[in-house]
Amino acid sequence: MRRRWRDARAAGGFSFVEVLVVSVVLMILASAALPLARVSMQRQREAELRRVLREMRTAIDKYKDAVDLGQIASTDVRAGSEGYPATLEILVEGVSAANDASGRKLRFLRRVPIDPMTGEAEWGMRSYQDKPDATSWGGQNVYDVYTKSDGVALDGTNYRDW
Repeated sequence: MRRRWRDARAAGGFSFVEVLVVSVVLMILASAALPLARVSMQRQREAELRRVLREMRTAIDKYKDAVDLGQIASTDVRAGSEGYPATLEILVEGVSAANDASGRKLRFLRRVPIDPMTGEAEWGMRSYQDKPDATSWGGQNVYDVYTKSDGVALDGTNYRDW
């Protein structure tokens, strides 16, 4: 009997029990790694969302500062806008610089970023006249942006509250 076992081992074969044990161990390791990968991917999307929101909010602030400092031609500032851009696209297209005959434009964003949570370039917006928790845009200007995703972050906060 021992000779048969040694002959089978020498031939390089594995018993069914050995294959079964290795398969079970691999399944346990894979089931532990999958949730970690999902959490890691969600954290990466959340970090990207924070970065993109910061970038857009900084561009809105720079536009407002340029209006307040008189760097933007008054023809490009809409009445009642409180000095904020009318749309996000204006930050990309640019506005005419004040007292500049060369036609130079001031641009504040390269493009409207993609929302990492929804995968689209559509953002929720609030105007200066809207309530802080408003979910619909009044349309007067763009004072703030937020994601349209209804998801909840790993820390338990709603993405819209960022």
